[in-house]
Amino acid sequence: MPLSRPTAREHIHTRNVTCQGFRREDGLWDIEGHITDTKSYGFANHDRGEIPPGVPVHEMWIRVTVGDDLVIRAVEAATDYAPFNGCDAIAPAYEKLVGLKLGPGIRKQIRDRVGGIQGCTHLTELMGPVATTAFQTIFPIRSREAEEKRRAQSQEGQPSQDSVVAPKNQKMPLINTCHGWRSDGEAVKRIAPNFYTGNEDIDGTREP
Repeated sequence: MPLSRPTAREHIHTRNVTCQGFRREDGLWDIEGHITDTKSYGFANHDRGEIPPGVPVHEMWIRVTVGDDLVIRAVEAATDYAPFNGCDAIAPAYEKLVGLKLGPGIRKQIRDRVGGIQGCTHLTELMGPVATTAFQTIFPIRSREAEEKRRAQSQEGQPSQDSVVAPKNQKMPLINTCHGWRSDGEAVKRIAPNFYTGNEDIDGTREP
């Protein structure tokens, strides 16, 4: 369902953020982020001169390589457009993110390493959607492959570790990260019942 009809207005600014996830031949994963800011009007810039309408004020790229464990193995950043000369010089600083694990608390860890004058505001912001894109890229594929392996071993009469329900103390990083993944919600009850914390009896009836 789209948003309601807006009041009369003038278009001023557009920010586009695109993230893509790729599976590499070597078994690792590349997550690439791209951000642009454009104006609907032209304006003068001290370092670049006149910036026409639609020409990016900001355009930055970042590629993060991770393993199945979501630990960052490599980072490459680049700046094509920026409002100041020298903005592109900070791109190599993002190699400091190597070794971090995408997951809870990652935004603070990123800010600690490339926040403020240690990095670029827009590249640092871009790491947020890059991290969530990594989850969206890796988990569905790994879950599908685990299920395919479980079915194949079941047909062959072999025991499969993938079919064993995960222990209660094993972490699932998506639980309680949003309303849909709340531990007492229907999604967790269906997808990860061992982690369900809703108030429900074994026979499926709600306790008063």
